[in-house]
Amino acid sequence: MIAKLRIGLALALAASGTLVLVPLQLISMKTGLWRETVVLKVWHRVILRALGMRVHVTGKLAPQRPLLIAANHVSWTDIPVLGAIADVRFIAKADMQGWPLVGFLSSLQRTVYIDRERRRKSGDQAGEIAGRLVNGEAMVLFAEGTTGDGNLMLPFKSTLFGAATMAIADGAAREVAIQPVAIVYTRLHGMPLGRRFRALASWIGDQDLAPHAKTLLGTGAMDVEVRFGEPVVFAAGDNRKQAARLVEERVREMFAAALREPLPAPRPKPPQTGPKA
Repeated sequence: MIAKLRIGLALALAASGTLVLVPLQLISMKTGLWRETVVLKVWHRVILRALGMRVHVTGKLAPQRPLLIAANHVSWTDIPVLGAIADVRFIAKADMQGWPLVGFLSSLQRTVYIDRERRRKSGDQAGEIAGRLVNGEAMVLFAEGTTGDGNLMLPFKSTLFGAATMAIADGAAREVAIQPVAIVYTRLHGMPLGRRFRALASWIGDQDLAPHAKTLLGTGAMDVEVRFGEPVVFAAGDNRKQAARLVEERVREMFAAALREPLPAPRPKPPQTGPKA
């Protein structure tokens, strides 16, 4: 009963927030009256509030531009987690563009879609990402190419770093900063998740989105850590595979550290008492 009530309230919050913020985002995209990421940050925070997720941040987004963010990938919730704390854009699989509602909302974030199965388009897609990098947008790349179970990381795919190479090869940038970022789901209702229950957050393979979202909405009160590492500078003549391995090693180190020693759960605020008579 409590889970159903939580789901109902969470859906109401997410729906009302979306109905209010989508028109504002469309106005921003057409007029440029304010930065598009302003509305996006608010929307992502609404979604996290509905899910009951609390984000704990170590480090910060690097100031260097062009900036490519290379992160591990656990779930669709990684997007609101990062979008709520930083002015970033996302690189996503092409099939997401056709998903009902999700595709529309992703397009409002000016997501770049990549189709790794159609190699003829890969150059154009890398070129679009390179152009966005050169224009000063921080692009998030989930470098595993798919989602993991939250306990282990998959190897990074060096081919996905091609946009950084292209940005330099075209002469548009002398170097690209690649920042390692680790996303780790650590606690549920204040208690460490552990290997077994960390799968609650993960969204793997062909799992349907709606049932997974329903589970998270009913569960609530999950803590997630985002750890920003020092950027790796990628310049002309550098080896893309070596850069990918170095970034992967740094993400793995932060990932393992968060699993080993998660940040303590926030303590509830003591009740306020009025002045004594």
